Amino acid sequence: MSMLTPRGLKGKQYRVTGNSYPRLGRPPRRGRKVVMAVGGVLALGLVSVGGIQLYDVFTGKNKHGAAQACASPGATGKPLAAPEGSPSAAPGAVPGNTAVPQPATVTVNVYNATDKSGLAARTADELKKRGFQVGQVGNAPSALDRKVTGTAQVLSGPGGLGAATLLVSQVASATSTEDARTDATVDLVIGDAFTALADPNQAAAALAELTKPSPSPEPGHC
Repeated sequence: MSMLTPRGLKGKQYRVTGNSYPRLGRPPRRGRKVVMAVGGVLALGLVSVGGIQLYDVFTGKNKHGAAQACASPGATGKPLAAPEGSPSAAPGAVPGNTAVPQPATVTVNVYNATDKSGLAARTADELKKRGFQVGQVGNAPSALDRKVTGTAQVLSGPGGLGAATLLVSQVASATSTEDARTDATVDLVIGDAFTALADPNQAAAALAELTKPSPSPEPGHC
């Protein structure tokens, strides 16, 4: 008798029957099934939301709403203001509601802020040929003398913004500044980089660019 044979089974044989075998892995936990089920529901929800958004994009359903959002004022119903201290417009730009007058109605004071003699007089004569009315001609005030490093600086009051824009177009890279004067005259202060007025064709192209309406924002962009 073998030492491994149970007592009482001497001389007898026994065997394992059937086709079932014991599981060696851990039995499945109910909590894992719950987590997998919840994850499947969330994934299905995300896919549904993404499909709806793509449908709106391709069909243009929300274009009207986006345009309204761009055109709408702030939550208080007032137009949104520019941040304090920021410039209201680019140098030389003209507001959309300011009409640009004809040269014959614009009076220009021409001042020389450089050390080049006779520059103001020659520029004034050229402006007369282009139809402008010329007022004072001479050296720049002490506040600007030798202090204009660009081509020119144009100064005007609130009533001369359109005239300032017209004058800015006559000088390449000129800038404009608003002061407190109450009339519609404008000052052309010639700077160190000035050589001559722009060619008439170049001046016309510059004026068209300065007065070009702002493009409408694309759908979905403000």
